[in-house]
Amino acid sequence: MQATGIDLRPLDQSHLQSALALSRQAGWPHRLEEWQMLLELSLGLVVIESEKVVATIFVTPYGDDVATINMVIVDESMRGRGIGRQIMQAAIEIVGDRECRLVATADGLPLYESLGFERTGAIVQHQGPLRACIAPPSVEWAAADDLDQIIALDRVAFGADRRALVQALFQAGRLAVLREADMLRGYAALRSFGRGELCGPVVAESAGDAEDLLSFLFAAARPGAFMRVDTGSETGLASFLLEHGLAHVGGGITMRRAASSALSSVPSVHTFALASQALG
Repeated sequence: MQATGIDLRPLDQSHLQSALALSRQAGWPHRLEEWQMLLELSLGLVVIESEKVVATIFVTPYGDDVATINMVIVDESMRGRGIGRQIMQAAIEIVGDRECRLVATADGLPLYESLGFERTGAIVQHQGPLRACIAPPSVEWAAADDLDQIIALDRVAFGADRRALVQALFQAGRLAVLREADMLRGYAALRSFGRGELCGPVVAESAGDAEDLLSFLFAAARPGAFMRVDTGSETGLASFLLEHGLAHVGGGITMRRAASSALSSVPSVHTFALASQALG
């Protein structure tokens, strides 16, 4: 696709090192492994000028109902030329009739609003070296046999089927589960990310259950490990995270563009750490 001397192409393996350089320029912590996971789960686009990658974007589809947009980056030397709008419009075409979600920075907010996205909430990012933590006895590591229940829990919380993501997180890291008899009441993921580790997503029926899941993962990660957790501002977990050494370092604005056919159902289980942040 050609527009004003700029090529818009599918993102593939050959672009990953250049994409990584862009995310480092933006000050983002993603490693090549995070870009690789996104490529395996998503449809990506790059903008090329003079054979150089100057912008990236990913659309991660979750069945026919929902998609997320991630890793919207424009080279700082190319900003102000409409590239962000061009690549967003191409991504929205890929999203199609699905509901679309993203997490915006303050700088990106005007563009996303002009494209039909509405604010739905806020993400708060906490990170830092962990303090010592005791693992609660109610939480344990998930086994492969738990995956179907985990995927079902996640579907209720997120409002769409994220089977491929859950399976990728199980392979790339570890999943913890909160079990009651033979039923799961919640789950959380732990994996390497950036300069340390990341907890998320976390799906639980209450803030107390979310704290138990996080405590288990914090204990597994060991004191002093660098940890990141992204939560919805409404979850009430800020004081818990601060107590465990994770300072509030920023966040973003959650946004949603309604499906063209009908609104998706409202989740009935709280998602305390969003996978869209885990992916970027």
